[in-house]
Amino acid sequence: MDIIPIPAHLIDEDKEQPRYQFDDEALQELMNSIGELGLLSPIKVRKTEGGRYKIIYGNRRYKACTALNLPTIPCIVSEATDEMEIYLEQIAENLTRQGFSPIEEAEAFNKLLNDPKFSSSIKYLSSKLGKPENYIKNKLDLLKFSPSVRQLISAGTEIKKGRLTEDQLMPLKDLPMEYRDSLALIMAEDEMAVTDVKRIARLFKDKEISDATKGKLLFKTGYQLLETWSTYEHNRKERAKNALPKEEPYIAPESTAAESGVQGGEIVAAGAPDEGASPVPSAEPPKPRTKATPEAVQLAISGLAGLTEAAPEPEPEEEEPTSGSYVEDMLNLLLATLPAPSHLSPSDLPDLEGVELQQFARDVDTLIADLEKHLSEWRSVKDNLSVRKS
Repeated sequence: MDIIPIPAHLIDEDKEQPRYQFDDEALQELMNSIGELGLLSPIKVRKTEGGRYKIIYGNRRYKACTALNLPTIPCIVSEATDEMEIYLEQIAENLTRQGFSPIEEAEAFNKLLNDPKFSSSIKYLSSKLGKPENYIKNKLDLLKFSPSVRQLISAGTEIKKGRLTEDQLMPLKDLPMEYRDSLALIMAEDEMAVTDVKRIARLFKDKEISDATKGKLLFKTGYQLLETWSTYEHNRKERAKNALPKEEPYIAPESTAAESGVQGGEIVAAGAPDEGASPVPSAEPPKPRTKATPEAVQLAISGLAGLTEAAPEPEPEEEEPTSGSYVEDMLNLLLATLPAPSHLSPSDLPDLEGVELQQFARDVDTLIADLEKHLSEWRSVKDNLSVRKS
């Protein structure tokens, strides 16, 4: 393979090539290297009309050479003419180079799949580029995000403020558009770890949470969203645990002589009624009661309080909360944890005495005070809303 020097003014950049993002700092480092040692790796070009040449790969090296005003550039001249083969070669070469961004890859794959000039398939690309089909599909998923999110995507796995990695975006890719892009920008601003992004994504995929509530949650920071997820998960687990029936011994009502099987000195089948007598209805076991520990109640209160403080103030023209609203969702979480007073009995209370009993009583008083405080805050919210409405 011959390497020949070609005058720089006869070489044209390929505006259609897959790589178009060039880091200024990296370009300066390359210029310094070429200035000291010369161009160690030639660029590859193909012949075009009028005795000119177009770059197949090596655009960054070309930019560095022209910035240094080098009269000639070492080149490998290709005889390739097939556009598909040339574009695949450009992608393959850039995949081996640093700085080829994930979004550039995604756009290149998308072009090969959808441009009528190529009309390729994922399976074909996988075989030609030596990449798994899932690798190509994951890159294509990046194109679901808006341009404002795409420009933040960087190569590698290091999480940086104001930047996004592929791993951070993958948990969000299947969310509806109204949540997907907003959450991506929040994740970039707050440098959220991938595991935390996955938790927040599950919160927005939960069908039990209304769209109105999810819309309100977009006003939170990444860390506030993580706290909301934690509170919601704890409350959900508590509701699931309290929904399980308790095993209590079944005690049948006191038997009568007839029910015990003794009639007129004769033993009959237990529970068999006299002829003509009305059958005795069988007693049903009592319905199980549910408990709420002070910790569970406190968790529900703190979750409601946090969401109250973080909820944005409604606009004057906003409708009053309706079924499935943000406020109702949070109240439902609290009510699901607190038992109805009629379900409480001495058997529900812990077996405490002495100092422990006094401490338990103080804890209950504290919970009641917290409830009254937050009820007062909610009344203020309602009163403010009423004033705006009038």
